[in-house]
Amino acid sequence: MSQAPNRMFDEFAKFMTDAAGAAQGVKREAETAFRSQAERFLADMDLIKREDFDVVQEMAAKARTKNEALKKQLESMDKRIKALESSAKPAKRTASSK
Repeated sequence: MSQAPNRMFDEFAKFMTDAAGAAQGVKREAETAFRSQAERFLADMDLIKREDFDVVQEMAAKARTKNEALKKQLESMDKRIKALESSAKPAKRTASSK
């Protein structure tokens, strides 16, 4: 009679092991389904990839740097033009110098 409870516990342990394995399988299936739905959702949103964003960000930084350099060059040229214009203007004659 002592074999019956042991056999019952063995069957119960086997059942629980099978249930745990089935639960893991369901978990894997759910993760796979969720991942594919998320990928489809993100693809439909027309988002850009991180690598593309980084490239554009770097291009914008280079453009800002070049813009600043060109701005300084333009300011320098404006100063030179004003200096040349002021030195090229004939002096105004006053009434006493006529």
